[in-house]
Amino acid sequence: MEVIGEINRIIQESVPGKQITLAHVIAAPIQSVYDSLGVEDKGAIGILAITPYETAVIAADLAGKAADIDICFIDRFTGSLMFSGDVQSVETALQRILDYFKANLGFSIVSLTKS
Repeated sequence: MEVIGEINRIIQESVPGKQITLAHVIAAPIQSVYDSLGVEDKGAIGILAITPYETAVIAADLAGKAADIDICFIDRFTGSLMFSGDVQSVETALQRILDYFKANLGFSIVSLTKS
């Protein structure tokens, strides 16, 4: 039997580290965003994606202590956190989370973004 070519098989795995991969403020969402998410129109929306997933609980607690925000959604199984409030409060809460996770928990973080 003659071997004509080699077949390379690549296996990709996701190995979550200690990281925040998204920290974003939607300053003025359109109404259909609120409707689709099933949350009340309370101003800006903050979105966070974090691993390990369970640390979303810590992030939610920090956000609530840092600013006047309402937690809309927290999922300790996917690391998603969403909260709402006025733009300044949402930005303050997200920045507090980023600062704390970097300084105290040794996480890799992203820059805060805004749209």
